[in-house]
Amino acid sequence: MTTDAVLIRPATPADLGPLHALVQRAYRGDSARAGWTHEADLVEGQRIEPEALAAILNQPGEHLLVATRDTVLIGCVQVTDRGEGIGYLGLLGVDPGLQAAGLGKLLIAAAEREAVTRFGAHIMEMSVIEQRAELLAYYERRGYARTGEFRPFPIPMTPPLRLTVLAKPLG
Repeated sequence: MTTDAVLIRPATPADLGPLHALVQRAYRGDSARAGWTHEADLVEGQRIEPEALAAILNQPGEHLLVATRDTVLIGCVQVTDRGEGIGYLGLLGVDPGLQAAGLGKLLIAAAEREAVTRFGAHIMEMSVIEQRAELLAYYERRGYARTGEFRPFPIPMTPPLRLTVLAKPLG
């Protein structure tokens, strides 16, 4: 895949169905295993409910970007205003068949720009399941550093999972 024909734009209500399907394919279930960024071996079930995706579009402190190629939705990223100049990058998803082709890097850069221009952020945070060493390394190669902070995984699990917090200065 070349990233030249990729359009990154704000999500709209018309994107919600394909967006939910993309997030599920990218994070969970057998289809996610076609890529390398999935949680399918650690977590089952929905990654996000369709109603939660719809709510993001209506929140002033949230912004959801989608990547399309030839009008087909192939990636997404969420940017949240945490206040005090801190943005949060979440819900980064790339269609599993298109991973490792540079789209994730484009989405991260777009999210960082959006955090600066929309929310005045000077720091971007994210959290990653601590067992995902290859994903943590990917973000570290993009300038993110582990803060030493851990957060509980939002779903009770046995054994329990926790999230490693990473941050990157923006601007």
